Amino acid sequence: MASKSYTLFLAFFLCSFLSFGQITISGKITDSKNNAISEAYILNIESGQHTHSDTQGNFIIAASKNDSIKIHHLGYTTAYFKVDSKQNYTVRLQTKMNLIDEIVIAPKINALSIFSEINTRVNPVNSSQDLLRYVPGLFIGQHAGGGKAEQIFLRGFDIDHGTDINVSVDGMPVNLVSHAHGQGYSDLHFIIPETVAGVQFGKGPYTTSKGNFSTAGFVSFNTKDQLQDNIIKAEIGQFNTQRLVGMFKILDSEKESAYIASEYLGTDGAFDSPQLFTRINLMGKYVGQLSAKNRFKAIVSYFNSEWDASGQIPQRALDNGLISRFGAIDDTEGGETSRKNIILNNEYQIDKQSGLSTTLYYSRYDFLLYSNFTFFLNDPENGDQIKQSETREIYGVTNTYKHKFYEDQVNGDYEFGIALRNDQSRNNKLSHTLNREEVLDSLSLGNINETNYSVFANANFHFGKWTLNPGLRLDYFKFMYEDGLTEAYINTAENKAILSPKLNILYNLKDNVQLYLKSGKSFHSNDTRVVVQQAGKEILPAAYGSDLGFIWKPVPKLILNTAFWYLYLEQEFVYVGDEAVVEPSGKTVRKGIDFSLRYQPFNWLNYDLDVNGTLARAKDEPDGEDYIPLAPDFTFTSGINVIHPSGIYGGLHVRHMNSRAANEDNSIIAEGYTVFDFNAGYRWNHFDFGLAIQNIFDTDWNETQFATTSRLAFEDKPVEEIHFTPGTPFFLKGIISYRF
Repeated sequence: MASKSYTLFLAFFLCSFLSFGQITISGKITDSKNNAISEAYILNIESGQHTHSDTQGNFIIAASKNDSIKIHHLGYTTAYFKVDSKQNYTVRLQTKMNLIDEIVIAPKINALSIFSEINTRVNPVNSSQDLLRYVPGLFIGQHAGGGKAEQIFLRGFDIDHGTDINVSVDGMPVNLVSHAHGQGYSDLHFIIPETVAGVQFGKGPYTTSKGNFSTAGFVSFNTKDQLQDNIIKAEIGQFNTQRLVGMFKILDSEKESAYIASEYLGTDGAFDSPQLFTRINLMGKYVGQLSAKNRFKAIVSYFNSEWDASGQIPQRALDNGLISRFGAIDDTEGGETSRKNIILNNEYQIDKQSGLSTTLYYSRYDFLLYSNFTFFLNDPENGDQIKQSETREIYGVTNTYKHKFYEDQVNGDYEFGIALRNDQSRNNKLSHTLNREEVLDSLSLGNINETNYSVFANANFHFGKWTLNPGLRLDYFKFMYEDGLTEAYINTAENKAILSPKLNILYNLKDNVQLYLKSGKSFHSNDTRVVVQQAGKEILPAAYGSDLGFIWKPVPKLILNTAFWYLYLEQEFVYVGDEAVVEPSGKTVRKGIDFSLRYQPFNWLNYDLDVNGTLARAKDEPDGEDYIPLAPDFTFTSGINVIHPSGIYGGLHVRHMNSRAANEDNSIIAEGYTVFDFNAGYRWNHFDFGLAIQNIFDTDWNETQFATTSRLAFEDKPVEEIHFTPGTPFFLKGIISYRF
């Protein structure tokens, strides 16, 4: 009875505490062209209370008459105003070259995105896949002719093509579940880099709104709502490379904006057998302020690419002179892929403190890939070429309700979300083929229907210098698989749910130092074919992680971050899409340290450094046999960038990955590399002239590597050794663009 009375008293106290309100003021933050600025930081200097503007630029904060309010955002001048008798204010921010000066270390769960935001403003992007490199410590590698999704490395994970990182664009998921090639396959080639406005990221399983695949972290891209200028851009480079970009305004008023963007890319690559790679991207976006409370966005995009590939080559073929570094054992590899997307988003401002966001998306995706990893190991006569293909439709909706509150002792916000996603993959196929034409054997064929329902709740409570961020997420999956290789109709189904709690704590020691402790649980789902074969057992492996770190701004022009982290991943079973088999993968432990630094000694000069060290091991294996193949243990990237008011700009960048174990006992080594890139240019009136050089010192480096057992046509016995795709040699291209 006493316990019950105590619970009632505590509930009454909390309700009374939160209901005691203050007088509040509201406003809107815009740029010089009256475009809304989201995530601007608003601080009441007298009380210390703070908030951020929402996606429509609106804010609300507790204040008294004569209080001083400070508003700032990265890349804009800081603004101030005094509270008078008005209750609503409009603040217009002017752009500013100096970035780091304007940063304030404040309670904000994803404050680390400051580092990627600086990257987007000062670092050049050579391709859509380069966008992932905005995330400190994230490395990518291409190993199939430019058209296949990149291999991703982060925090001691060989993530393959996306198994352990959640990727989205404008609220639409990019990861593809139960994909023909690999679980979580994330192909970002449908993004036109010039349309990207910002990148949000988080490392570790700590973000409640991110569910499936968010074990190592997440990356969210947002495209521009409007264009500042029309642009025509042309790039011409070595290896018969051409790229054309066009971006044009259709509507450009205070309440409506619309634009179209297009991209063509073609290249033969540096390989002895030309890649014959082509890619076409088309995109249109509309943004309308339908009413004072309603903002609507619509995005339509189309993407298509096709290519030939030289594939991974065995080290012995290069050593004995059988092929050159850019040669091939089987140059009939390659593929075709396309994606059509529709994204609709509506943001409704219920009142000054509450809002509702709804995102609907649809995607039609086609995939065809030819590969040969083992050459003549399994079929000495015809070779081991495989064909993977599927046609997929994705339907989804996400609804999020968010409410801000401002009380005497505590302020913050909470949100509730509910989401539904359905993937229908038809004719998901793996075949043994010859010269892309003849099907020798069907290894796997079926239809997949996978549905994910999710609900989540998240809150931020600010108590003076403290921020408490609890969260809870529930995901429920329904897996269905219809096997197309059986004579009788067999449609197997399984269900599974997983609960993911989170708790993040931040403490602002001073106005230039933030300490944080993050903890949470997340997961990646397994392939539907694993689920039905395992009868639903051990098919939602969970990841448990924690980060202890700080963000520090010791001087106005320098900001740095250090984090110590730990991640444990449960036992799972993996569907190997290249072989149509299920293999067990044991429990793993990863731990490490991240360090990032951004320095701007002058308004026109920026320096960045990211260093990442990791120890990754299988938990239940003997010492010396517990290495996790291809897990990076040490990486760093660094760069210096000049953006001068005279119009001159340029930069020198370096990325390094250490040599690492390619198999479990470290007897085969994947060689490390250090590569330098350079760019320079000049902006004159409406024109922009530039050049970019990848691998400026023409280093021989292996972009992707695997310990693979293979057999060449003339060999009697198979050999296990490193198979690799060579990295880009010295590659020069010229760039010219015109803005109007």
